[in-house]
Amino acid sequence: MRITRRLEFDAGHRIPNHASLCRHLHGHRYAIEVTVSGDVVTTAGDAEQGMVADFGGIKALMNKYVVEPWDHAFLAYAKDAPVIDFLATIPQHRTVFFDAPPTAEHLAQAALKILVKACAESYGPRIRIEQVRLYETPNCWADAIPAVPVR
Repeated sequence: MRITRRLEFDAGHRIPNHASLCRHLHGHRYAIEVTVSGDVVTTAGDAEQGMVADFGGIKALMNKYVVEPWDHAFLAYAKDAPVIDFLATIPQHRTVFFDAPPTAEHLAQAALKILVKACAESYGPRIRIEQVRLYETPNCWADAIPAVPVR
């Protein structure tokens, strides 16, 4: 059985070498969907009886490890020197650094890596992350899936 939880956040970024307007500083209302799979809990009296996992628990992981750190931050490529130097002049600016340009694809992969680890620490083998979908706009998104499904 699979379940999916969706959250939204706002962040800025730029794709420094892009041939279009995306090379400029701009922002998005991102949405992130995390799909997990597992068996439906059948233990009578269990708080999650009838569920794969409580949506609230998935939301808490998403918030703690991705949404809260990335919300209202600038998602920056660590080698984008002009932007990094500029942001350093703003006191207490929220900047999150990535090892590649912050495209939808890379952000989805980064979120997947973070959430696979967090999910394993919280749930053990009971549930698995199957997919992270990151929407850059309502019409454009990237899907990241684990390289080797854990079964």
